[in-house]
Amino acid sequence: MARIADGNEAAFRMLCDRHAARAAALARRYLGSDADAEEVAQEAFLRVWRAAPRWQPTASFRTWFHRIVVNLCLNHRRRVPHAALDEAGDPADPGPDAEAELVARHERARLTAAITALPDRQRAVVLLTYWEGLSNSRAAEVLGTTVGGVETLLVRARKALRARLAPPADGS
Repeated sequence: MARIADGNEAAFRMLCDRHAARAAALARRYLGSDADAEEVAQEAFLRVWRAAPRWQPTASFRTWFHRIVVNLCLNHRRRVPHAALDEAGDPADPGPDAEAELVARHERARLTAAITALPDRQRAVVLLTYWEGLSNSRAAEVLGTTVGGVETLLVRARKALRARLAPPADGS
């Protein structure tokens, strides 16, 4: 970050290469759109470039950067109305495992829809801990809360996901 603060473009490119895929993946999971995710990831790197002279290593770069991405996702969702997920998917592959792939795709779409329906902070904590693999303490840093707060959000999120993903009571 010190080299980036001095305007070293090669150091910035190296940082982008190292973190771009994960930033876009986090934003894609949060927003549900490749185009929006790329926009958020690019904006996050632009903010890193601008903030480099003021950056203080009070947390790891990765934690700080995840916080930027999550905040940009929150802002993006506030300004853009949420579009419903398209559950139609692609036509089934006629190969030997087409049915299994279709079932798996449907389950992934259900899970994505269930996570998308969670309140913003619950969605963020699920994505940070389960998809990004952050510890509860790292997730707490990213979200600006306590470990207990993260654990409470996870309990609520898991309960909401179980309720949403449970099979209907009539068995259909």
